[in-house]
Amino acid sequence: MNGEKLRYLKCLANQFPNIDSAAIEIINLQSILNLPKGTEHFLSDIHGEFEAFSHVLRNGSGAVMKKIDDVYGTRLSPKDKKELASLIYYPEEKLEYIKSEKLNTDEWYSTMLHCLISVCRTVSSKYTRSKIRKALPENFRYIVEELITEKEEVLNKKAYYEEIISTIIEIGYADKFITQIAYLIQRLVVDHLHIIGDIYDRGKSSHLVMDILTEYHSLDIQWGNHDALWMGACAGQPACIANIVRTSLLYDNLSVLENGYGISMIPLVLFAMKTYKNDPCAQFKIRSKRSQDSEILLEMRMHKAISVIQFKLEGQLIKKHPEYRMNNRCLLDKIDFSSGTVEIDGKTYLLIDCNFPTVNPDNPYELTEEEKTVIEKLRYSFVSCSKLKEHIKLLLYKGSMYKVANGNILFHGCIPMNPDGSFRKINLFGKPLSGKALYDEIEKYARKAFLSVDETERQNGRDLLWYLWNGPDSPLYGRDKMTTFERYFINDASTYIEKKDFYYALIDKPETAEKIFSEFGVSGNNVHIINGHVPVHHASGESPVKCGGKVIIIDGGFSAPYHKVTGIAGYTLIYNSYGLMLTAHEPFESVEKAIKDCQDMQTKRVASEVAQQRILVGDTDNGKRLKENIKDLKELISAYRSGIIKQK
Repeated sequence: MNGEKLRYLKCLANQFPNIDSAAIEIINLQSILNLPKGTEHFLSDIHGEFEAFSHVLRNGSGAVMKKIDDVYGTRLSPKDKKELASLIYYPEEKLEYIKSEKLNTDEWYSTMLHCLISVCRTVSSKYTRSKIRKALPENFRYIVEELITEKEEVLNKKAYYEEIISTIIEIGYADKFITQIAYLIQRLVVDHLHIIGDIYDRGKSSHLVMDILTEYHSLDIQWGNHDALWMGACAGQPACIANIVRTSLLYDNLSVLENGYGISMIPLVLFAMKTYKNDPCAQFKIRSKRSQDSEILLEMRMHKAISVIQFKLEGQLIKKHPEYRMNNRCLLDKIDFSSGTVEIDGKTYLLIDCNFPTVNPDNPYELTEEEKTVIEKLRYSFVSCSKLKEHIKLLLYKGSMYKVANGNILFHGCIPMNPDGSFRKINLFGKPLSGKALYDEIEKYARKAFLSVDETERQNGRDLLWYLWNGPDSPLYGRDKMTTFERYFINDASTYIEKKDFYYALIDKPETAEKIFSEFGVSGNNVHIINGHVPVHHASGESPVKCGGKVIIIDGGFSAPYHKVTGIAGYTLIYNSYGLMLTAHEPFESVEKAIKDCQDMQTKRVASEVAQQRILVGDTDNGKRLKENIKDLKELISAYRSGIIKQK
């Protein structure tokens, strides 16, 4: 036994100080290996759609109803199954509704408690007693364990359970018990959650989505370009902050900033009222708002004000970082103010808005003193917001550029590629990198924005987070440019085109997928690339499944603005012990309908991949780790028995 191995075993001996403790742990781990694998739930591109997101978590993308069907089959009517499902999804709200309708009889309580216990017993069957115990609500731990555990020693089991349930109802604890067991079912139906990017922007409740994720029992996050933007803003990157304020105005969701994070817009309001008071700002409409009252006009002026500030800040960044290769995005210095035109890629276009009161033609990217004050005050609000810090900390602790899990490679956007299918080399860090090495280096620099003790490295990390938002070689963005300026100032749709990375044209080819699998060290028959970022046009017949099932794109348009484009309201993916199931969702109507009318989100299975035999924990990545642990523990026992290490 070499010295390194001996040192490791001595460290392990601190946790398992004798043969008995090591042997018991081996038995426990071995038993876990033979359980069915837990259910993994994949979501992408949530974009602040809180109600739909919350409902999908509550119903496990149909997994809860599947368990109800497994337990009851035809013994319950479809109506009764929906009633039970509604109670599991929204226990507190459903109980209030039941009381308001005076349906809360002892018989109703007894029926629902029996049903909930039966479902809970089924969903808990794939876990060890230890894991179930940890998941149980502390106040009801003993009683729930009694009810969901088969007791062979009890002769009249029905009477035994009836007595417990009757007592719960009699002492007035039925509501609390139902609520706790409903949340326990939700918790056990999904073992682990994967969020494949873009939690933020567009919708009105990104902060509420992050609140849920902060409390979620087990998850990982692959950063999207919108998430990178918010990370940059939290780190104090001014161009990221300007972009967030602009898009919040565009999509009419300033409430996320003002109410969700307490970030005041007063500095921008005062500046816009003064600087653009006579400007109709016609090109800066607020989506979803059509009237032209004074409040909306003020928001349009704020919209234009922050957009100009953004273009200036971005121009400064682009000149600071020539390695970004984004000089074609510096357009303020291409404006001919006398003729009202702008030159883009060698072609001249007429501007439809020529009022730039804060732009100095001799130094167009310099902020005025008032603009500096606005962005400095906004920056202070972002970097000092404790709630935003908490949420971004979750993105740092649970997030990454990519993840390999159980044969699946998860990343938000793309792997930058050349037309011939080779990985494109990108020089952002003083050396050309591609593929996995590029992803690894980007992630390292993104973390430096928060963790490096060197101020230059922190600044470069912050700037990189902005680049990840819209850079031409950003694997999170995946397009050659972001045509924000053109959409505001030029009436020519041909200038709005943003060319997708070659990855998207090549990913349907088996050789492309195999190249990526090889690059990330993934092998086997049931391996997949799982992406978000690019909405699948479901209504036009586009399939989210590419490359013969090797590639799955799960962005079906969770965000409401995409519903007309995609024809659905998002895809979610479930990977359980029986295989993969991809589901398309119709738009979620409301929590009220889910409670009163038992109306679930309408779903349709669009693809599935059934495993040849049931997948066990031993077949997963966690199973591999457990097997390594067992091997180490056996070596520790051998060291104890040979006298190399002394028992305690």
